[in-house]
Amino acid sequence: MVFASLEFLTLFLPAFLVLYTCTPKTWRNTVLMLSSWVFYAWWSPAFLTMLVGLTVLAWLGGMALARSSSHKKRAKYLLVALLTINLGLLCWYKYVNIVVAHLNELIGWLGATPVHWQKVVLPLGLSFIVLQAISYLVDVYRGTIKPSRHFIDFAAYTAMFGQLIAGPIVRYAWVDKDLVDRKLTWLQFTNGARRFMIGMSMKVLVADTLAPVVDIAFSQSNPSFTDAWIGCLAFNLQLFFDFAGYSAMAIGLGLMLGFHFPENFNNPYIARNIQDFWRRWHMSLSSWLRDYLYFPLGGSRNGELRTYVNLMLTMAIAGLWHGSDSWNFLLWGLAHGVAQCAQRLWERLGLPAWPAIPAHVFTLLFVCLTRTVFRAPDWSTASTMYAAQFGFSDFALGDPLRLELRWVHALAASIGVAAILFPVLRQRWEFAGRPSASALGYVWPAVGFLLAFSLIASRGAVPFLYFQF
Repeated sequence: MVFASLEFLTLFLPAFLVLYTCTPKTWRNTVLMLSSWVFYAWWSPAFLTMLVGLTVLAWLGGMALARSSSHKKRAKYLLVALLTINLGLLCWYKYVNIVVAHLNELIGWLGATPVHWQKVVLPLGLSFIVLQAISYLVDVYRGTIKPSRHFIDFAAYTAMFGQLIAGPIVRYAWVDKDLVDRKLTWLQFTNGARRFMIGMSMKVLVADTLAPVVDIAFSQSNPSFTDAWIGCLAFNLQLFFDFAGYSAMAIGLGLMLGFHFPENFNNPYIARNIQDFWRRWHMSLSSWLRDYLYFPLGGSRNGELRTYVNLMLTMAIAGLWHGSDSWNFLLWGLAHGVAQCAQRLWERLGLPAWPAIPAHVFTLLFVCLTRTVFRAPDWSTASTMYAAQFGFSDFALGDPLRLELRWVHALAASIGVAAILFPVLRQRWEFAGRPSASALGYVWPAVGFLLAFSLIASRGAVPFLYFQF
């Protein structure tokens, strides 16, 4: 079940909201926990046991770490064991298929019979569940938070359906007070509903509309220059509006329930350099990588060479975290690591800063180009797309895309570009404060939601892209 589906919008969400708001305050975490488990089991009841198991492990582990705080060595061994279990589970589900595939290739090359293997399915949201568990355990070990003493409160945090599947990656310290004492107000509920409607409009009206164009562009065996760039640019719009739309819906649902989740995006496509981009894109992941990986590796404290190594390791692991069935994500992460090292070296050498407009354009171009290998299912497809993007193919639009493209795709892309540029234009033209602009700000989310709802009813739900991560 996804947010942008009829069963969620017409069945699960209304029933949950009625039950949640009518339940006494002291029982709301119980309702939230049980409802979130139903939400997760809707996709796979079998994997619900894994979610509950990880929750119990983290809850008991947190209390054990707190009790061992006076014995640093014991606490450290316990933390390592808990992290190994979490990361081992994540690595198994993400990479066992590709490891077996490579093993079978080697076995076949040696003339032996390949290993019979049934593909392992990656549980929904496992990447996010594991990162939240790790942040909780590490924070308890560091003493920055106290462990939760109440299992239901903790299980409500780990299973909260609003952000369970694809983030934002919410740390326990950010919501621990809300878990104990939160207020439901009409203003907060309506603000949350508005964010939810905006997110669904982003997802359905822009991302889902562009999805067929992207699929056709990346499925061609010999794309032209025009095909490759249309597919690349459409995918960059699709990915942003799909993921930022999901985040907006999650933040809105949190507000409706009395929680305050962090923002996950801050106009990333107007970033001035690659470091600025990562401060704006998937911010809950960027800050997680900084606090639980880059800093523990030493950050920039151990000399210049070690800093570059730490940057490369951090981005490589970020790539592996995204990946499952190909090594393309590792290449994508390494490319961003190289870019961050290059920017740091440029600044350390005291070279002049780029002018604003070329800096914005170059950063966006780099992000778009690296997304080609991110989207392609394998390196063969990525290399074919890159060859076309750099002019090693025909220029004219190919037949598959020419038959697919409609005015609605151009409209969706235009809306997407306008929405990306709107923050810049708003600052210059001072939209905010004008009565007409304020009225429009309240009306368009409702109009967009109704249009999105009608599209879902007519063409069905489309899964979020980050569900596969």
